[in-house]
Amino acid sequence: MSEIKLTIDGMSCQHCVSRVKKAIDAVEGVEKSAVEVGSAVVKINDAKTTQKAVEEAVIASGYKIV
Repeated sequence: MSEIKLTIDGMSCQHCVSRVKKAIDAVEGVEKSAVEVGSAVVKINDAKTTQKAVEEAVIASGYKIV
């Protein structure tokens, strides 16, 4: 299991947090996520997913990884 720390640009409110958390949690292999405005800490199962897959989910939800 790995822990990923992401800095996310474009988030400004609780709706943004909910949207990003939902996107991250939908990635197969994500074990746990904690999302705040501007950042996320995600624990993943390395055998099932990658950091890139988590980042792509955030980007697909309309935000940028910085």
